Amino acid sequence: METVTKIPQEWNKFYLKDVSFVNLMTRRIFNVLIVANPYDAFMLEDDGRVDEKIFDEYMELGMRYPPTFTQVSTTEEANNVLHTTDIDLVICMPGNADNDAFTVAREIKVEHPNIPCVVLTPFSHGITKRIQDEDMSVFDYVFCWLGNTNLIMSIIKLIEDKMNIEHDIKEAGVQMIMLVEDNIRFYSSVLPNLYNYILAQSKRFSTEALNPHAAAQRKRGRPKVVLATTYEEAMQLYEKYHENTLGVISDTRFPMQVHEGRLSHVEEGDPEAGLKLLREIRRRDEYVPLILDSSEIANKAKAEAEGFHFIDKNSTKMNVDLHHLMEEHMGFGDFIFRDPKTKEEVARVTSLKELQDNITT
Repeated sequence: METVTKIPQEWNKFYLKDVSFVNLMTRRIFNVLIVANPYDAFMLEDDGRVDEKIFDEYMELGMRYPPTFTQVSTTEEANNVLHTTDIDLVICMPGNADNDAFTVAREIKVEHPNIPCVVLTPFSHGITKRIQDEDMSVFDYVFCWLGNTNLIMSIIKLIEDKMNIEHDIKEAGVQMIMLVEDNIRFYSSVLPNLYNYILAQSKRFSTEALNPHAAAQRKRGRPKVVLATTYEEAMQLYEKYHENTLGVISDTRFPMQVHEGRLSHVEEGDPEAGLKLLREIRRRDEYVPLILDSSEIANKAKAEAEGFHFIDKNSTKMNVDLHHLMEEHMGFGDFIFRDPKTKEEVARVTSLKELQDNITT
């Protein structure tokens, strides 16, 4: 006798949950306090270019309230602003060796421990020496001012991503791109390019929306960027968000803990930390795109031998190479149909309409 298994009624239903983009990126930075002497603040503003750039970028994203910037140079001025305004981010600019911007920022952090605080500094010999002697643990990040106003936008986006990533992954499964780098000068130059590319792609993605309002909301679902400076920090972030990792871009040499029995010591700049990190991630996930970057060209053969993509830090077209790898392997750019045997391109689609037209052929 044949047994007939009755399928429960609810199994016949499809549950289509539309992503509610309005619930993403809910925590924003509206007011930024810059701690700097008047000269450094003037160099940063450069006739209002920072405000203008940030304003243009926010208008492009369809957001109505770009952040405002307030500049102070003493603890007293900082306290006056903090008592009258809800400050979301403090940027400390230690210009000259005798500048007490560090002291002012540290006092702000003691009074307001929940406000993110970053250091933005030109890399002169005096400042580099000062940073080595200072306790930098109170600051969330340290950046190198290279005269590029896009860096300010990148700092704001990086902090916003950090504030929103946990909620947005749970809410809508947004993706994460992890940058692992301990060289301040390098990540200060690569982050603006990374964000410019992601924001440009999210703008293209939003054109599939039904109306301008939906397009503006849809941009909130762009991939988040996280920055790690040590092996342990990178693994902690990967373990937490491994199911939503879109790709990893890692330096080769950075600090990692080396465990020997019960003892552990920090090996400053392990020369193969990046390879060890990517090996461990590949062991857990055979498909996630992994990119190794290095200024030592000898690492190219090591990376490619293990199936990792490689970028030469000294290359004049490093940013172009990075964009190309992201477009090719991280789901950005056009959708390409390839012949499974020859890998030859058969068709390329740039929109859902083109996908409809090509899917039958």
